[in-house]
Amino acid sequence: MLCLSVFRSVVWVYSVITFIPWYFFSGAGDNLERARRIKASSVSGHPAGPYRAINSQEKLSAWLHPRVDTLDKMFEYATSRFPKRDCLGTREVLSEEDELQPNGKVFKKVILGNYNWLSYEDTYGAAKCFGSGLAALGQKPQCNIAIFCETRAEWVVAAQACFMYNFPLVTLYSTLGPMAIAHGLNETEITHIITSKDLLQSRLKAIVCDVPRLQYIIVVDSKPTSWPNIPRGIMVYSMDAVKEMGSKPENSEYLTPENSDLAVIMYTSGSTGIPKGVMISHGNIIAGITGMAERLPNLNETDTYIGYLPLAHVLELSAELVCISHGCRIGYSSPQTLADQSTKIKKGSKGDTSVLKPTLMAAVPEIMDRIYKNVMTKVEEMSKLQKTLFVLAYNYKMEQISKGYGTPLCDSLVFKRVRALLGGNMRVLLSGGAPLSAATQRFMNICLCCPVGQGYGLTETCGAGTISEIWDYSTGRVGAPLVCSEIKLKDWEEGGYYSTDKPNPRGEIVIGGPNVTMGYYKNETKNREDFFVDERGQRWFCTGDIGEFHADGCLKIIDRKKDLVKLQAGEYVSLGKVEAVLKNCSLIDNICAYANSDESYVISFVVPNHKQLMVLAEQMQVRGTWEEMCNNSQMEKEVLRIITEAAISAQMERFEIPKKIRLSAEPWTPETGLVTDAFKLKRKELKTHYQDDIERMYGGK
Repeated sequence: MLCLSVFRSVVWVYSVITFIPWYFFSGAGDNLERARRIKASSVSGHPAGPYRAINSQEKLSAWLHPRVDTLDKMFEYATSRFPKRDCLGTREVLSEEDELQPNGKVFKKVILGNYNWLSYEDTYGAAKCFGSGLAALGQKPQCNIAIFCETRAEWVVAAQACFMYNFPLVTLYSTLGPMAIAHGLNETEITHIITSKDLLQSRLKAIVCDVPRLQYIIVVDSKPTSWPNIPRGIMVYSMDAVKEMGSKPENSEYLTPENSDLAVIMYTSGSTGIPKGVMISHGNIIAGITGMAERLPNLNETDTYIGYLPLAHVLELSAELVCISHGCRIGYSSPQTLADQSTKIKKGSKGDTSVLKPTLMAAVPEIMDRIYKNVMTKVEEMSKLQKTLFVLAYNYKMEQISKGYGTPLCDSLVFKRVRALLGGNMRVLLSGGAPLSAATQRFMNICLCCPVGQGYGLTETCGAGTISEIWDYSTGRVGAPLVCSEIKLKDWEEGGYYSTDKPNPRGEIVIGGPNVTMGYYKNETKNREDFFVDERGQRWFCTGDIGEFHADGCLKIIDRKKDLVKLQAGEYVSLGKVEAVLKNCSLIDNICAYANSDESYVISFVVPNHKQLMVLAEQMQVRGTWEEMCNNSQMEKEVLRIITEAAISAQMERFEIPKKIRLSAEPWTPETGLVTDAFKLKRKELKTHYQDDIERMYGGK
């Protein structure tokens, strides 16, 4: 207790002495004023909107710089401003070794060196030669070309080449199933595909016979390798060989794109059905990144971004293009090598964030939830004194940031080690892809000492819609519309959401603006359902998400039309809401709620947290393998009891609380096909996977 009193006294004295100079130099007063000001308003005066950001009430923004209205011009502009600055960085692989685990499994571990960098000038030159080489291989302007590759520097070089030479780029997730990959390649009539050595061997080779138009495979890896078992008639080239072809003067002519030309056909991983190709023009992407860049203050060439999410996802592609447009450097990583504790990093060697020390990062909530749970588990293991100090500092900082103030002493004494998990220099985290829980967002603000810009957007709107401002520390909201977008609320009678609702207008979110894409590739029926053009010629997209606008013009996502299920007794249950609430329970790593309209209650499939479930099993004196624990009815009942308590304390309705659960021993990853690359649940696949359990929990078995 004496130590606690001393700590409190030191923090108080330090705060008093430094408050006045800090207040004036840090701009805390301005930040608090900015956080409280009106950020967007309805331009029609009607509660349904459309709502626009305060600084784009008259006109929506469509580009960053005058006449820079296509992606090739944007890259040329960045190269002319920052020719010698680092652009794309890749870590050198020093050695690889197999490490035997206690359970007998063998994990591949790597020791990585420093980052090797391509400058903006180098990247531009490489892209130009590669585009020219593709043209020499018969790739024609305005004819589709596919990229099926992991996130890496070569992906961006290839993409810039395609933008420059007006080859529409078809992007496919590397985790899509063989049928989905073949569907995308055939639908877009692909003759040339850019891929990696690993993906050619593991995924593509098996389906090349199902893609009859395919003639050329370009492998981005520099090491030349022979390719046995590739069908006759298909030529395999390395990226270097194609660049060499393109460096010849006779191959240097090309046709530049127009603002309205197709830049990307992005196949969404889709939480339902076969993937759909979203057609994105050069103008759409430029408008989207213009809106995003405006919400990242002081973005400039001194920033370093860490790229590890799939570049075939609109969030990562847009974030990287925003960085390139401002001369930032991008260092590449992967979820397996991100931090010192990541699965592929050899113990004692450095993960990518420790070496790169990034200032910017985009993350999906799944990854942030993982960091939050890992740190909080370590806090639980601390001594009583350490734990009390941590909780005291945490609560003190929460109170201070809600007033717009900082806590430099707590940051350096208490949170420095947590901040070091992401390199120690992080100044903005961009969150998208799914809703971020309030607890995780607060943790990021406090322990990682940086704001979280929670955003909302879809592939159909170029990832752009809203992003919260960095000085707005409220949770559960996704911010005001970006300067490129406007948002209307459409009444949804079935769900009981109306723009006339009090205290806040509610309804289906409809996004309009120059960032709204050209529609779905070869899918007119879906285009008529989801897109429309108004009398001014502006495109709009109906999202299917339900939102409400707060008095300051910020949007909150409250429901989803597809997630709403009507129970037997007539009550409507939002499955997404049930999952969002229960995911905050430390016992749960992931959860999928399920309800059948013929039944009177909700059931759930739960991926339990390994460490927490083991602790619980020990308390209950239950022994066995991990699979046996998850299949133990006694464990199932106890987890359900804890979940029910968490639901009651979160004031969930009685009919929303799951009555039965199934513990899943296997985690849900994109590789299992049960979640998308952004870790959104694939409800259809989960239902099929757990069909026997559904029948059992609903009394059929």
